[in-house]
Amino acid sequence: MKFSTKGRYGLRAMVDLAVHSQGEQVSLYSISERQGISMNYLEQVFAMLKKAGLVKSIKGAQGGYILSANPADIKIGSILRVLEGTLSVIDERGEVTSGNQTSVRYCIQVNVWDRMNAALNEFVDSLTLEDLADNYRKINGIGETMYYI
Repeated sequence: MKFSTKGRYGLRAMVDLAVHSQGEQVSLYSISERQGISMNYLEQVFAMLKKAGLVKSIKGAQGGYILSANPADIKIGSILRVLEGTLSVIDERGEVTSGNQTSVRYCIQVNVWDRMNAALNEFVDSLTLEDLADNYRKINGIGETMYYI
């Protein structure tokens, strides 16, 4: 499976929102500037995220977006599924029928593709937006208290 720019950019934008919102709305312009993603593209991505209920929009001059839930409650898998659809390395389900369980294709489907799909989905569902935001803050020294003598 290869993730599209929609999935990659959308995930970056959601991490940026989690890091920079701190209870207040964040403008798409500021996300666009920090992440180097075009405003038009972000508008499309955030329309999908809003429709899925992952973000809320705040209208007005000081408007922007906020997360609709605590970042610890938003799974990376949920974000990627909204933007990418079903996460699957390959989908041969339509080609493999139950009456064909002795075929090589069925053997590969069950022992390789199904297990890879399960591992992929388990992995992205084990990570939260908070995990990535915390890791980003740690890597960049954001939020650490500095002591001067």
